[in-house]
Amino acid sequence: QTQLLGVLLAAASNLLISVSLNIQKCAHLRLACQIELKPYYMSKLWWCGITLLGLGEVGNFAAYGFAPIAVVAPLGCISVIVEVFLCVVAMMQALHLFRVLNRGTLTVTGTYLLVTFTPNVPQELTARQVQNYLVSWPFLVYSILEILIFCILLYFYKRKAVKHIVVLLVMVALLASMTVIAVKAVSSMITLSVKGKMQLTYSIFYIMVALMASSCAFQVKFLNQAIHLYEATAVVPINFVFFTTSAIISGVIFYREFQSAAFLSVFMFLFGCLLSFLGVFIIARNKKEEHLQIPFIDCGHIPGHKLTGKIQPDSHSSCYGTLNKEDDSVKSQS
Repeated sequence: QTQLLGVLLAAASNLLISVSLNIQKCAHLRLACQIELKPYYMSKLWWCGITLLGLGEVGNFAAYGFAPIAVVAPLGCISVIVEVFLCVVAMMQALHLFRVLNRGTLTVTGTYLLVTFTPNVPQELTARQVQNYLVSWPFLVYSILEILIFCILLYFYKRKAVKHIVVLLVMVALLASMTVIAVKAVSSMITLSVKGKMQLTYSIFYIMVALMASSCAFQVKFLNQAIHLYEATAVVPINFVFFTTSAIISGVIFYREFQSAAFLSVFMFLFGCLLSFLGVFIIARNKKEEHLQIPFIDCGHIPGHKLTGKIQPDSHSSCYGTLNKEDDSVKSQS
């Protein structure tokens, strides 16, 4: 029953996060269309989106206190499905809606298998249990390997200027594994403290808070770098796969979530993960294809006209919708 509460919290939180991102996007678009430009923080709609985002993140944080990492992390695919669904509903195209529902079948099926065959382990983690897990030899070996891999990738990133999408997102995933370990520990200790079993007096609680804050900050830094250099349709599915995989591995090693699970449960859980990964990749790929199908006029193929300059400027540039300076000068001379 406690685990079910965690699953419901994670699902509702990812739903809120997806809705909040779309509300913020809508607020930015409305501000861009106004004659008098105002800062985004003056928009009530933007603050509504930020509030929903905060509630979603708090719910996700609380979910780790009630359910295993192995089930909370993969439920992030819900935000991908909801985001695409909301975009299609905004377009009011029934054909696109039918396609999205078809493409989301894999992800929904995978999510159902994840929730059904997730390991049923006790979620009340005391500070002493976290301390014991922290000094266990499997976690020490795992953390040493993670640090070595991260340092190698960081060397190539800093010294060799290698900024490939895989390099960036692997570093994000390595940091994310430490983040989810710390988040679950902090969330569980806070939950126990609220129930009357005080855990906030132990130093391990504040160590985990520091680990959570630092790993999350560097994680955001590398993720923003990836989003800046590459398209979101490539970053979102790859990051989802890497993050989920690292979170599940860290949960298995640190919290021993599959220690007493049957072979069939483990197999079906991994099969559910695979279906979710495939579903997210298909949704992201088709989202990119639909975006590229936006019609435009290619002035370079108009008979009798020679393309000498940038006829159709980028829609994100400041000169979009205005005449070129050369055209203005010709008009003034005439």
